[in-house]
Order: sequence, then C-alpha cells, then structure tokens
Amino acid sequence: MALFEASLTIESSDLFHTSRLLVLIDAFAGGNLEGSVQGITKLAKLDFLLRYPSNLERALAARKVNPKLAAVKDYEKYNVESAMVRFRYGPWDFRYRRFLNLLVARRLVHVQVAGRTIHISVTQRGHAAAQELGRSDDFADLVGRSRLLKTHFDIGGTTLMRFIYKTFPEIANLKYGAPINEV
Repeated sequence: MALFEASLTIESSDLFHTSRLLVLIDAFAGGNLEGSVQGITKLAKLDFLLRYPSNLERALAARKVNPKLAAVKDYEKYNVESAMVRFRYGPWDFRYRRFLNLLVARRLVHVQVAGRTIHISVTQRGHAAAQELGRSDDFADLVGRSRLLKTHFDIGGTTLMRFIYKTFPEIANLKYGAPINEV
C-alpha cells in the first residue's frame, strides 16, 4: 500500500511534473535560450514518450533506433501512472496549461505566441534549474531520455502526431477521457 500511496503523491505533485517538463523543454533548447518547443500539443506528445519509457522504446524501434538507448528499468515497465488521458488530440494531461503557467510564474520558461503556435522556451534561470536537476540521480533517466527525444523526435508537431497514431494505433481506439496506461 505504501508504494501505491507514494505513486499517488508523485502523480499529484505539481513540482514533479513541472520539473520533468522543464528538463524536457531545456533539452529541446539544446543549451540555446533561443530554442523552443513549438506547441503544447507537441509538448504533450513528447511528454507521452518521456512519461512512458516502454513506449519510448517502442517509438525508437519504429524509427529504426536501438530501443535499449532508452535504458528502461524493469520496474518502469509496469509503472502505475495513469494521468495521461485520451483526448481529441491524443495523449494529453489536462494540467499542461497549469504546469506551463507555474513555470512562467517562476520565470523558468517563456511562452510566446507566434501565429497560432505557442513557443515554449527556457529562460536563463530555467536552464540553470534544469542543469541542477540533471545533476540529481533522481532525474538522470529523465534527462537522458529528454536528450534522446531531442535527437530522434525533434520533428514538426503534425509529423510527430502522425507518428504517434501510426506507432500506437490503440490510442485512437480509446474513448475520449479514458486513461492511457502503458499502451
């Protein structure tokens, strides 16, 4: 029961989710404060692969990349995280806007609208915080996988969306609002 309660605590922790997203956004900035993630939907698709490392393995294999690069541990293959929900645009966590607002309020990311696209970039302060998280053993896997995503999935949002639906067709068959467990 303690493991279940710990999982619930982590899942409800804004700090954990904002930290994970900060690490991901920083990886996409590539050490350059001008770099960004273009669109919340793209961020959600990347986060889907980051949150579900077994699916990252599957995605890497679909791109003809060695899935072992994801370095998924046995305990991660049976993760009990279920907050990702199937919405119209696929894997989504209804809290993304909240998480981004928290990161902006802490001056860790900058959000800019260009046309209809939201560009999410890391600030100097956010980059420093992401680097500090990266030195923590607790975030080492997330940092490594975020860099892996940058290397192999730094593609347009629409292209990424099509890739996700092609690689994980079972997501399209879920009812709207249904939790996405390891698919």
